[in-house]
Amino acid sequence: MIAKTRTTSPSRCSTRAAYSPRLPIAGLLALAMAGFICILTESLPAGLLPQIAQDLGITEPLAGQLVTVYAIGSLVAAIPLTTATREWRRRPLLLLCIIGFLIFNTVTALSTVYILTLVARFFSGVAAGVLWGMTAGYARRMVPHSQKGRAMAIAMVGTPLALALGVPIGTFLGTHMGWRLIFGSLSVLTAFLIVWILWKLPDYEGEQVSNRLPLRSIFILPGIRPILIIVLAWVLAHNILYTYISPYLAGTKLADRTDVVLLIFGIASVVGLWIIGVFIDRHLRLLVLISIAGFGLASIAMGVGSGQPSIILLAVIVWGLTFGGAATLLQTAIAQAGGNNADIAQSMLVTVWNLAIGGGGIIGAILLKQFGGISLPGSLVIIMLPALIIAWQAKKHAFHKENKSSIS
Repeated sequence: MIAKTRTTSPSRCSTRAAYSPRLPIAGLLALAMAGFICILTESLPAGLLPQIAQDLGITEPLAGQLVTVYAIGSLVAAIPLTTATREWRRRPLLLLCIIGFLIFNTVTALSTVYILTLVARFFSGVAAGVLWGMTAGYARRMVPHSQKGRAMAIAMVGTPLALALGVPIGTFLGTHMGWRLIFGSLSVLTAFLIVWILWKLPDYEGEQVSNRLPLRSIFILPGIRPILIIVLAWVLAHNILYTYISPYLAGTKLADRTDVVLLIFGIASVVGLWIIGVFIDRHLRLLVLISIAGFGLASIAMGVGSGQPSIILLAVIVWGLTFGGAATLLQTAIAQAGGNNADIAQSMLVTVWNLAIGGGGIIGAILLKQFGGISLPGSLVIIMLPALIIAWQAKKHAFHKENKSSIS
């Protein structure tokens, strides 16, 4: 079925985009829906651990490994599989990832064997690693140069929506209606997305052999390494705070309102992404600097103002506003720096992002044990300050305004 899908030449799509001021909303939202499904697939087990553990007859720590193996799948697959599929046409590759979600989420919903469920979760992560490596480049190829950042923001809107609405709603419904029904519903949504992609998403050629650079050469391209260091620091700091937000709030007057705090964070993230989408094509570097500095200041406020709920909530809003567009900012920057090799550069970002997620859990646990939950926000400044300095200094190659010579 994939081989028979109708394709659209890159030159025709580029010409059409160049003469049309309107964004291809339907196609970009298909990419956003793919991200939405990806984040839900990754995050839902964390909110349903008691139900999953009881149903599979295992302990909650063992159930928690369903999240771990997913992350491992993404981590080990992103760079090698993105490299191996560089020459593949884009829509068939995207469909292969989406079909992977359909199959493995269905297996997860039906499996009564823990090992089989782990295997399904691992391969779901593999599909996610490839998908995240190609989404940014796909979105950028659908629009003219002046709209690449805005297109990225639309294609990435599924991530904050999943975290702000999808995960809480899915957790609530899974608790009351059964976790298997939620994963089955994800499969139905994925089947709908397959039809949507075939209907509305244009196809593009893969990377030409003549344009290919070795992996090491891409890594040392100007701008790539500073961006990856910023990704590591920013996502590490965010996940230390996000993962252990409950222990932090336990020492404040918001101890019983973790759900409200996370909802506020999620809503602020969506608003932050919208703001990024409006200004990113003209002010990429400024937005990166403001976002990093804003998150650092919010962390300080949560540390010194832990006795004042109003200060905490205001800081959480700033945190959400500054992190909501982080993925869009960083993916846009690394796509510009990667040029013709943007997809491989994106796969490096995906790998570092997942390393930072895992590192956030480990480092956060150490800080929590040694210094307590209240100390977590203030300690993040040590991580964010070097990121701010690197972003400030990396003006020439890492963060610059989109120009018509950029190829992605």
